[in-house]
Amino acid sequence: MLKNKQVKKAKRGNNKAFQELIQDEKDKLYRMAYLYVKNENDALDIVQEAIYKAYISIKTLKEPQYFSSWLTRILINAALDFIRKNRRVIPIDKIESMKNAWEVHTVEDNLDLVDAIDRLEEQYKTVVILRYYKDFSIKQIADTLSCPEGTVKTHLHRAIKQLRVDLKEGHTR
Repeated sequence: MLKNKQVKKAKRGNNKAFQELIQDEKDKLYRMAYLYVKNENDALDIVQEAIYKAYISIKTLKEPQYFSSWLTRILINAALDFIRKNRRVIPIDKIESMKNAWEVHTVEDNLDLVDAIDRLEEQYKTVVILRYYKDFSIKQIADTLSCPEGTVKTHLHRAIKQLRVDLKEGHTR
């Protein structure tokens, strides 16, 4: 596979190969970071931090075929670090940008879902984002988060249950 060859070149210090790999992933990285912080500049900072961390540690990647999962894990950790360092409520001020980020029926549903996901505990939020916004399989999520598949399924089940309750309450108000 061409991507595996690029990863091997990047591991050997080929900057062009690393840049090409990042080019293929950058939009996904940005969307994921944005889901965590809901702010364009902060999301860009997180992506930049994740790319830097990946660049300096690319030699530690053991299996080239897991580059995307490895990079996603770095991004998740960078996003969670950012959130911990900057504990604050970030208002959603651009409804138009949210329309592009989510494919939900109405802006109101969209904002309810974003808010509900944002209220989830970190481990539940992460599995929901990986499963439904990055289309990762349960196995890929388990590999990315270094946890058993059963744990991923449990977190996903609990997250969905909480989202249903949360969204149902929101519509009855």
